[in-house]
Amino acid sequence: MSAQPPLEYGYYYHIYNRGTNGENIFRENRNYVHFLKLWGQHIEPIAGTYCFCLLRNHFHFLVRIKTEVEQEAYWRVQQAGIVSPTGPRFEPIEPSRAFNNLFIAYAKAFNKAYQRTGALFERPFKRIVVDSESYFSHLVVYTHRNAQKHRFVVDFRTWPYSSYDILLSQ
Repeated sequence: MSAQPPLEYGYYYHIYNRGTNGENIFRENRNYVHFLKLWGQHIEPIAGTYCFCLLRNHFHFLVRIKTEVEQEAYWRVQQAGIVSPTGPRFEPIEPSRAFNNLFIAYAKAFNKAYQRTGALFERPFKRIVVDSESYFSHLVVYTHRNAQKHRFVVDFRTWPYSSYDILLSQ
């Protein structure tokens, strides 16, 4: 297992992972939907998502890790009307912990649904720093074309589990 560099606040990353031994991590439509719901719960507080593609046995995301100040601003919006002087105080979330929490939550639900045990995802999850505009642009295209590349569909624009239609919508 090779060590991955820590995720740093304010940086863009290509985040990707696959099922252990290439195993499918999405079997039904509801799996994709549940993963994205958990993504919203665990990752939206700590990262902005620019694009994604979920495939049967792996996924790709392009994200920017929020700074601690941005995390706090997000938290304050979520807590609007709830925060009191004696109530909960903001604590920044360590980005790698948020991703691990996502993967654990999804694996538990998946394992329960399909009567399986053990690890679902390869560890550690992969990340590459996006350090140029050209890599950013390439990654958006690469991510969306991934379903076609792996022959899940003839035309990547028809794959329902990517952000392609979201990016084109208003």
